[in-house]
Amino acid sequence: MRLAIVSDIHANLQAFEAVLADIDRKGADAIVCCGDVVGYGGDPEACVDLVRERCAAVVLGNHDLAVANGTGLRMLPPEGREAARLHRHILNDERKHWLAGLPDRLEIFGVTLVHAAPEEPRSWMRLEAARDAARQFDHFATDLCFFGHTHIPGVMADQLGVFSIRPGRRYLVNVGSVGQPRDGDPRACVGYFETETFAYEMSRVAYSTAGAAGAIRAAGLSEGLGARLHTGR
Repeated sequence: MRLAIVSDIHANLQAFEAVLADIDRKGADAIVCCGDVVGYGGDPEACVDLVRERCAAVVLGNHDLAVANGTGLRMLPPEGREAARLHRHILNDERKHWLAGLPDRLEIFGVTLVHAAPEEPRSWMRLEAARDAARQFDHFATDLCFFGHTHIPGVMADQLGVFSIRPGRRYLVNVGSVGQPRDGDPRACVGYFETETFAYEMSRVAYSTAGAAGAIRAAGLSEGLGARLHTGR
């Protein structure tokens, strides 16, 4: 089975549509999403609706929860709070109810999905330190756990010195961000995983950052949210 894994769309319709076009071109049996459908971007309604239409499984992100019912709103950075408040106003009750009902984690298609970390998913831990990452392997049972949250793609194995995915080991895989990359590459991220062969590919997809920045301006959000799309920072 070929999975396409996305995360951190953040209401960036231009990026998400480009990623979906990449998935349609390359082929996938199912699309799964590691959360943060909303926040930061200019098109929360369209992105929620597209995720519901195209994704077979979705887990809850911290921005999703803040937009759905205000939980954790004060923990977001200032521009994140601004966008979350606007998205709470834009989205109707039915869409917010859908966001609020997303699971914290899922085991599906033989892999685990979380937004930030399998250990206490709603603590929204950032898996940047080796000690924090190593502890996570005690908190999921599958060979792979896909996540996002930091917007920086990467692979962490249960053994030091292993940097690529291959059978026989277990992995934490950050699939980066569709709508707000922060690794210095402004292109959108999407991961592809073959469940039978264990082959994994991180694909980067160019899209109109100018169009996405324009949507942010049109929504009345801070210019900085659009400017950072051009640099991937």
